[in-house]
Amino acid sequence: MKPVFSRNIDNKGRLIRGAGALALFVGAAFGFTVSPWLGIALLGSGAFVAFEALRGWCALRACGIKTRL
Repeated sequence: MKPVFSRNIDNKGRLIRGAGALALFVGAAFGFTVSPWLGIALLGSGAFVAFEALRGWCALRACGIKTRL
């Protein structure tokens, strides 16, 4: 059995997820002007994607779903 949160993506996948996290954080900044709930949802999503990028772990791959990157 593999350890929890073991690396399952390469540097290319980490870079893509990092860019996605940055986009979600920027979207959260604009989302807070529209609705606090939208901003919170985008901020939480961005934090999770940033965790994936920093850790080198993909939740979908951990569940057995094959991703392109």
